[in-house]
Amino acid sequence: MRRLLLSALFIVFFLPTLHAQFLTRERVLNDENFDKKPWSWGYYFGINRYDFNFDYNEQRPDIFVEQSYGFNVGLLGNKRINDYLDLRLEPGLVYNGRNLIFTDIPGEDNDRMRELNSTYIHIPLLLKFSTKRLNNFKPFIVGGFSYSYNLSSNEKNPDDNSAGQFRMTNNTFYYEVGFGIDLYLPYFKFSPSIRGVFALSDELVRDENPNSLYTSNIEVMQSRGIFLNFTFQ
Repeated sequence: MRRLLLSALFIVFFLPTLHAQFLTRERVLNDENFDKKPWSWGYYFGINRYDFNFDYNEQRPDIFVEQSYGFNVGLLGNKRINDYLDLRLEPGLVYNGRNLIFTDIPGEDNDRMRELNSTYIHIPLLLKFSTKRLNNFKPFIVGGFSYSYNLSSNEKNPDDNSAGQFRMTNNTFYYEVGFGIDLYLPYFKFSPSIRGVFALSDELVRDENPNSLYTSNIEVMQSRGIFLNFTFQ
């Protein structure tokens, strides 16, 4: 996932050079003073796909993660710093689902699988680095840190995997990096973007039994995901 993001960033920032002759032709600029505003506001929605990264204590069969697509929606506050740099706050809600398959646990499918449907309050604080505006679009990269609160974590649930309950922490910190393009339309600015999200902290709440087949071999469990967002300002 990191390799894909780096490749895409390379393409986005060499795109202006590759197409300079075409892009510098005179055109009508839509809302040419939009980026001069000290503050701007908007909203976004999009889709996401989450995975887990596991570090294990011993080399045993890996835990398989069944991924599915989720959605994200939120608000945007943008503070202009200069022509090429902005500070952004993007509070929102993120929903996603994952199934964990414990391949080395004997028994029925219900014993080997744990279904995790998560709803997060997600709060990224990001820096946006932009190129010079090219007629009615402007490529950018974005990066920073975020905090999320998992409303479905089961952290305080006294039951654990012995009762069929897989538990995660409420609070998680992430770093985020991505890229996108600002498109200046006649009445608003539309910005599609792709972003990678990577947890910095361990999210696993371990079972009471230190020899649990579900959690004893997991040293660290961290979420990682990719967002496709559509922002309107």
